[in-house]
Amino acid sequence: MAGHSKWANIKRQKAVVDAKKGKTFAQLSRAIIIAARSGVPDPSANFQLRTAIDKAKAADIPNDNIERAIAKGAGTFGGDSSNFEAIRYEGYGPGGVAILIEALTDNRNRTAADLRAALSKRGGNLGETGCVSWMFDQKGVCTVHGVKNEDQLLEASLEGEAQSYEMTEDKIAEVFTEVTNLELLTQTLKDQGFQVTDVELRWIPTNYVEIADPDQGRSLLKLIDTLEGLDDVQNVTANFEIADSLLDVIMG
Repeated sequence: MAGHSKWANIKRQKAVVDAKKGKTFAQLSRAIIIAARSGVPDPSANFQLRTAIDKAKAADIPNDNIERAIAKGAGTFGGDSSNFEAIRYEGYGPGGVAILIEALTDNRNRTAADLRAALSKRGGNLGETGCVSWMFDQKGVCTVHGVKNEDQLLEASLEGEAQSYEMTEDKIAEVFTEVTNLELLTQTLKDQGFQVTDVELRWIPTNYVEIADPDQGRSLLKLIDTLEGLDDVQNVTANFEIADSLLDVIMG
């Protein structure tokens, strides 16, 4: 909707205002552990691991930390008995906003308790599995910087079997594809000379709740901040949108 910030745009503006590095060392290291454990611990043969390592390097995580995380995932790091697993939690925020929370945890009970407390404190609640996930589709997303020719981007996207793309800012595009096609799309865009700065799996809402009240907007953003601040949480997605003018007021 023109003049409205959907979730991906809200996240981008939030990141700038928060002046955060992004994910913490611990969160990025856990992503490497899971990726190494779910496939071969060789980034050249494991796209998920390669992507996790790229994000860790972009956040200036030392190579020693990265190698240690790979070893933990491969089970070759002596003395480490942690067993992280990826879990998706679902719940509601103020105004019935749907929230998906992706976590990596070695203790389900602790994580669920932390999430339940955070949601309750901010006017939300933790729901049952499946209560909101039907309102989201998971897609593979490539973020491309420095797009000089949109026609060339379209051609490369089609060649890489993308479903769609969106120019989000001046010379910045997001290219969407099926989850199973993300590696092919990423490589195709790179082969065509495009600067792919981020590769991720993203939950995309199929419908949105429009927020018009600034107090409710602040409550939602504080809730997201609280959830993202939990050690076990990797990513939070919600289905609300806020008019750009209102978002400026809330975050100003």
